[in-house]
Amino acid sequence: MPTSASSTHRPEDLLSRLNSADADTKLKALREVKNQIIGNRTKKLSYIKLGAVPAVVSLLATTPDDRSSVLVQSAAALGSFACGLEDGVQAVLRAGAFPNLLRLLSNPDGKVVDAGARSLRMIYQSKLAPKYDLLQEKNMEFLVSLLNSENENVTGLSASIISHSCETSAEQKALCDAGVLKKLICLLQGSLSQRDASLESIATVIKSNPEVVSKLVGPEYGRALSAITELTKDRYPRTRLLACMCLIVVRNTSPGCLQDLAIQTKLIMLLLELLDDPGQVGDEASFALSSLIAEKEDLQKLAFEANAIDKLCNHLRKGSLQAKRCQGILLAVADLCSKLESCRSRFLALQVMNFLIGALTHDSAEVRAAACICLQNVSRSVKNLSAGNFMNETIVIPLVQLLSDTCTSVQDEHVAALGAISNIVVDFTTRKSIFLQCGGVKQLVQLSKSMDPTIRLNSVWGLRNLMFLADNRFKEGIFSELTASLLSSLICDPEPSVQEQALGLVRNLVDGCINCVEYAFVEESIILQAVGKQLQSTLKDEVGIQGMYVLSNVATGNEFHKEAVMHQLFSHCGNDTQPVIINFLQSNDSRLRTAAVWTVLNLTFSGSIGAPDRFVKLRSAGIFSQIKNMVNDPCLDVKLRVRTVLGQTLSFGDGST
Repeated sequence: MPTSASSTHRPEDLLSRLNSADADTKLKALREVKNQIIGNRTKKLSYIKLGAVPAVVSLLATTPDDRSSVLVQSAAALGSFACGLEDGVQAVLRAGAFPNLLRLLSNPDGKVVDAGARSLRMIYQSKLAPKYDLLQEKNMEFLVSLLNSENENVTGLSASIISHSCETSAEQKALCDAGVLKKLICLLQGSLSQRDASLESIATVIKSNPEVVSKLVGPEYGRALSAITELTKDRYPRTRLLACMCLIVVRNTSPGCLQDLAIQTKLIMLLLELLDDPGQVGDEASFALSSLIAEKEDLQKLAFEANAIDKLCNHLRKGSLQAKRCQGILLAVADLCSKLESCRSRFLALQVMNFLIGALTHDSAEVRAAACICLQNVSRSVKNLSAGNFMNETIVIPLVQLLSDTCTSVQDEHVAALGAISNIVVDFTTRKSIFLQCGGVKQLVQLSKSMDPTIRLNSVWGLRNLMFLADNRFKEGIFSELTASLLSSLICDPEPSVQEQALGLVRNLVDGCINCVEYAFVEESIILQAVGKQLQSTLKDEVGIQGMYVLSNVATGNEFHKEAVMHQLFSHCGNDTQPVIINFLQSNDSRLRTAAVWTVLNLTFSGSIGAPDRFVKLRSAGIFSQIKNMVNDPCLDVKLRVRTVLGQTLSFGDGST
């Protein structure tokens, strides 16, 4: 029975025809495979599963250089497999296509060269593409030869390789020395493809390298910066975006450049306009905006004045956003709200919190992490925190659920969720019990045992803020989960940042009534001993500040508590060493001096029976001589506390000496 026409189009039949002895049959099969998979993700995956990619690579490798039509179609098919599909790129590289495609670049037929370059450019859209060591002379010579080609796809390929491979300042310098940056600037006058590829490469070559940026903006490269600025007016949205991104790299690398207010405003307006693009440009515009305004309050103000919050929130209201676009918009909002209360207030006034809360349970881990970062920055508003606007079940429960994900790939998500939690649990109202009831404390305690120092830091930070101004019952609930032994080990953590937060947690724990102070003495005072140990050895002022405030709070207790603090101050002193508190009183950090004086003040409180004896011991150790020298301290807070100490010790008989 003759074969039907439809059966010859089946993937299995097409693959068998690729192995045909007849050259025309192979060529037709190649064309058909290519035409079937173009823009069709499902077909691509189907053919990859059937082993089509190795068959095409084999055909490419065994075809003579003079069989141009087969070479062109083979390269085109491989490029189609790689286009926009990571599985496709992986299959193409695994099958050994890369060296065979490179071989096409030296083919005498321009069409073959063009097809090879196009296919390689598709591969270089992926992070999986091979990297070139740009410090090797042969690799540099190869890239320069590609840049000097008259074929625009070949020059574009060279630019793509540079964007993908250049990672170090040494490689950036090598590219400049080889004349690559100058050539890339020249290509800005070329075709659309050359312009876009060159803009990406220029941004890579100058990123975080002030020396290279100075060359770009200097006379050596003519009017390069003006040429890039001019491309922000180009008719093509992608070119405008890439030009903006290039200027942002210049601004971020060398803040002295592009200080003109008009240019900064123009960049912001352009990026907000590009957000309306329905494709990849719109997806990337919000990330570019974030890069421009991150940690820059002046630019955040400009963006706010340009109604950036309103425009970004309007996009959120549209709903059904692709994951990348949603992530980018949330990160841009997060950066806008990182410093300015006006931005936070405007965001909350636009009533898009429901969308932000919904994003906490999005299918994409990247979107969930972005939502956490956004919530963290929006919740920096003291006004709204004190009103309890963030401590409710709709926010707390999904955040706690994010903490319970044990997958190792969600570390960034854990950190982002912990950051948001650290803010919202400060909550000055009495609604903190919500967090305890939904298992949040248990999750924070569990994560405080993490091997990852960032996770450990942020979880302890969250517990510290949760303990802030908490009532006694709530403190008891937290402490029962945390335990004295874990808390003492966190105080002695190898990371100073974790030590600081753990001490801050204890400071909040023992702040308040006598019963709170008693927490420092459970299990044979292991917490207080850990505090004393860290104060004796720390080289970080921040650790010293929190540790001294722990002792200061404990010293507000009864005589037993005060004497325990004295023991920690003096137990590590030898005959030739002075108490560490003297070093703190002499510190250049006024916060540490303040904490140390507070401790002395509480130890010598005149209403305390043992105060005179403690005063004598402190004076004998030279502490009061140092206190006297601080009576005119430049810090007003220190000066006031010093005078209070001196005033209350006058009644002990010799407070002036």
